[in-house]
Amino acid sequence: MSSGGPLVLALPFRGRWKVQNSPADRVPSHGTAQFALAHSIDLVPVDEHGRTAPFGLRSLVLPEPPEAFPGFGREALSPVDGVIHSLLDSLDDHHAGRGLPSIGFALTQRRRAAAGWTALAGNHVILRARHRGTEVYVALCHLRRGSVTVRPGQEIRVGAPLGSCGNSGNSTEPHLHLQAMSAADPSVARAVPFTLPDGLPRGGQVVDGG
Repeated sequence: MSSGGPLVLALPFRGRWKVQNSPADRVPSHGTAQFALAHSIDLVPVDEHGRTAPFGLRSLVLPEPPEAFPGFGREALSPVDGVIHSLLDSLDDHHAGRGLPSIGFALTQRRRAAAGWTALAGNHVILRARHRGTEVYVALCHLRRGSVTVRPGQEIRVGAPLGSCGNSGNSTEPHLHLQAMSAADPSVARAVPFTLPDGLPRGGQVVDGG
């Protein structure tokens, strides 16, 4: 990691992913500083055509199973050297919604926020690392139920598998949510700015993780 400036994170994936809700576009990137979300980024897996999944008339009006998305189950990798602080792996992956179903899902977001960060993050892994002489905590969220392959206290290197992309928590389609924090508890932590090896991409950009 860099000895100065923002925390530098490795790409937490392989293959092609599309960026949404990037701090390169605005801060707070998710429209709120609550739960240390201000500098977080969403990474949506896409196919070779840059699509998250084929979109048809059915997509406009009905929820879709997460298995219909090519990125569901794609491997999530550690973006940092560190230690597994905590994890959650037991929440269901719900159906996705890209048309009218996404509106209904958005209307229930306030309820999930009131239930706390875990209701928003879904299945997740939080890593503890060091940056500029202090501890930082990096969270990867919306993981697939039962996919987490690490345990608390385990030492992890950059690129190590953590689990796979899912659709748990506050997620309208399978994607990874990435955030860095000053403490392990997002309800009291502040957001830690970070960048990726080639800089932070803007929303809508497709990133190739190799």
